[in-house]
Amino acid sequence: MIPQLAQAHRSWGLGTADRWGLDQQTGLITWTFPDKSATAPAQILASYNRSSGSWMWAWANPSILPEMSRASGEIRDWAQARGHHTLAEPTIAADDQKADTLSALALRITEATGFYRGPSGAAFAIITFGPVTLTANDGSTSTFAINIG
Repeated sequence: MIPQLAQAHRSWGLGTADRWGLDQQTGLITWTFPDKSATAPAQILASYNRSSGSWMWAWANPSILPEMSRASGEIRDWAQARGHHTLAEPTIAADDQKADTLSALALRITEATGFYRGPSGAAFAIITFGPVTLTANDGSTSTFAINIG
């Protein structure tokens, strides 16, 4: 699922932006390109630290606004309801493969359009997002969405 999703999102430029930003107040992620910008409603799913091999759910991170960690709370509730208690722990040991698996699971459960690994120092912010609005420099817009379900 992850390779197909990545290929679809590369069609609009995910992974090639000059810069990106996430505004916790508005709940929007923005990617900026030379010829366009892309915005989408977003949720912070987790922080993943490759060097320490840890994944911390956003609901357990006090620096993340509660409105921005709803999706991670959905995963916790889903895991608890189905007896997957390890997934409901605040921090999980993870490598790249497990981080991708957790992200894919989150996409299925929350029905997000995609996820982004936003670099942030030694860690990555794992961000899920909804339909992407592309705005060209001339002001024209289009929307990119994928039905994960």
